[in-house]
Amino acid sequence: MVSSQRLAARQGSLFGVLDPEVDTTFSDVRRIELDERSWVDLARGWLHGADVVFDELLDVVPLRQRTNVQMYDRLVDEPRMSAWWHVDGGQPEPLAILSEMRELLSLRYAEAFDSIGFNLYRDGRDSVAWHGDRHRHVVVDPIVAIVSVGSPRPLRLRPRGGGTSQSWDLGEGDLFVMGGACQHEWEHTVPKVRHAEPRLSITFRNV
Repeated sequence: MVSSQRLAARQGSLFGVLDPEVDTTFSDVRRIELDERSWVDLARGWLHGADVVFDELLDVVPLRQRTNVQMYDRLVDEPRMSAWWHVDGGQPEPLAILSEMRELLSLRYAEAFDSIGFNLYRDGRDSVAWHGDRHRHVVVDPIVAIVSVGSPRPLRLRPRGGGTSQSWDLGEGDLFVMGGACQHEWEHTVPKVRHAEPRLSITFRNV
């Protein structure tokens, strides 16, 4: 269970307390072309009952803050909490709805998602720096699907090495998928902000 000491107070959404279910038709997915080779898909509120999923995941997922992480030229405590699930671990997904999401996303994107990463941003001080997912080094044009629960928080993308960024506030069951050459040619970040309520990202990958 996550300690409440760093969790900011969170105000749930109107539809967040419904029984968890997803839009199996992907009817609200919008494709955004970043350039000729990279794209993102966005579906607002794809997961209904997101507040229920948020609370249940905090109870059952062993989220931990990594320490002594190399950040440029120094070692720091990672400013977020994380956990991983992998299909080879011998255990089912922490919640049944995660299994349904993984299967649906695998079918839609023709990507055998075999792992789920959980990243908790407790308040505005938690963040992740500009980066591309590391498995781009072993997977050609990997697809990364993120379902965000909790309160909306900015996720930004920019061309690798710098340039004009684009930003989306993600939370409350939003689905955000990065595809094409996105992990190779673009970077993403969750920046620090002055004030933010907790957000948990559920990230599906094929690693």
